[in-house]
Amino acid sequence: MLAVLGAALRSPLRRTSHRTLTSLRAAGDTIYALSSGRGVAGVAVVRVSGPSASDALAALTPGKPLPAHRVASLRTLRDASDVLDEALVLRFEAPRSFTGEDVVELHCHGGEATVDGVLEALDALPKLRAADRGEFTRRAFAAGKLGLTEVEGLADLLAAKTAPQRRQALAQMGGSMERTYARWRGELASLRASAEVLVDFGDDVEGDVADQSDDIRAALDASVRSLKTELDAALTDAPRGEATRDGVRVSSLLNAVAARDAAIVSQAAGTTRDVLEIGLSLGGLPARLFDTAGLRVDGEEDSLDAVEVEGMRRAARAAEAAHVVVFVLDAADDDASAVADAFRAIAPVWRRDDGAPAPELVVVTNKADLAEGLGAVVAAAATVRASATAADGAAALVDDLERRVVDAFRSSRDDYEAPAITRARHRKHVASCVACLDAVLSDPDLMPELVAEELRAATSDLGAVVGAVDTEQVLDVLFNDFCIGK
Repeated sequence: MLAVLGAALRSPLRRTSHRTLTSLRAAGDTIYALSSGRGVAGVAVVRVSGPSASDALAALTPGKPLPAHRVASLRTLRDASDVLDEALVLRFEAPRSFTGEDVVELHCHGGEATVDGVLEALDALPKLRAADRGEFTRRAFAAGKLGLTEVEGLADLLAAKTAPQRRQALAQMGGSMERTYARWRGELASLRASAEVLVDFGDDVEGDVADQSDDIRAALDASVRSLKTELDAALTDAPRGEATRDGVRVSSLLNAVAARDAAIVSQAAGTTRDVLEIGLSLGGLPARLFDTAGLRVDGEEDSLDAVEVEGMRRAARAAEAAHVVVFVLDAADDDASAVADAFRAIAPVWRRDDGAPAPELVVVTNKADLAEGLGAVVAAAATVRASATAADGAAALVDDLERRVVDAFRSSRDDYEAPAITRARHRKHVASCVACLDAVLSDPDLMPELVAEELRAATSDLGAVVGAVDTEQVLDVLFNDFCIGK
């Protein structure tokens, strides 16, 4: 079998500085790094950021005036004893720069000796040090130039391999997600204010005051219900954003689908032991294909060696994590008992009882070039005739997978709408926020103080998505994925 596809009531619109991050180095540091890729290239970009950035440029261009803010100028770069390069230099004055600090960019020739010479010259200057991984972006976040979701969008853009990934990352980096969460947090702030009014009324109210209190609670519940509907829709749409970013998990007929020899093929059962993984694009979305060991029914493992048993365990784990499971049946084994045994083996994955969504099941009649058909298949599963050796059969499988991926993970709208959830972290906090709103709606007699507390917790959850609370651990993980110079 092959498994495939696999807080306070301040305004939320206000961008705040995050200078209290403990992992930031001293604010007086000036950092430098190569921001473009290593290797021979026409142009290499060296970035300098911090209070001594302009002094560093002056030291490398003795006798020349500093260029005006955001004006590109040609300069000869020199160290203490030698000419390093003829470079295009730019200077960005704080706070109008990427990091919010004084920034200098040196656009040098991309030869290795040239780049190394410029970096060594910068390293020899006082008050300068080499940047840590992702430190330029971290400084931009600390200065309030980028929000947390915008930083995540930048990280996704740097890692984008497909057009949908690029489009989603650009929208997120441009602030689409931050604006959505700011609006939601603004609505929660208004709801919390209404809840505080109910607290002020107290329990012992009568007449017109009691009627007014009831009206406020009814309006509050209606607004909570409306917001919850929107958040529920975002959760429903979450697989699209996460799959675009992380890729759809796919496996099956690996060599044929990948259009190259990614796996050694043998007629013998038990040939595939480990889980083989490759990447490709299906309908413009990134996909990860996994070729796994076959599964056996209970009791058959006793006759297998330990390595094959481990392969089966890994196969089951890969299938459980997949978006689609491609179930390959040998067309030569078309008797009912063989098919029944095969489906008993896959049943724990296909028919989940743990509450998790089950992967979609596609039945493939493998070796279709050797036999005309399979006598019995499960009607509930889609069936695709394909062969691991026939190009037309493999093409049919790829077409079917592309259709399923596009239908499942592309927006149904003709105009692109950026998802509000692109990471498991976002989904976790939004789900927690929805649970708080459910608690408010489930009990119309809930004490106003508890209503206010649930709404506060909901606000905190949304704040965690955009970095308003509890950012340090998230940032440490996120910036570790950045390269030096970003």
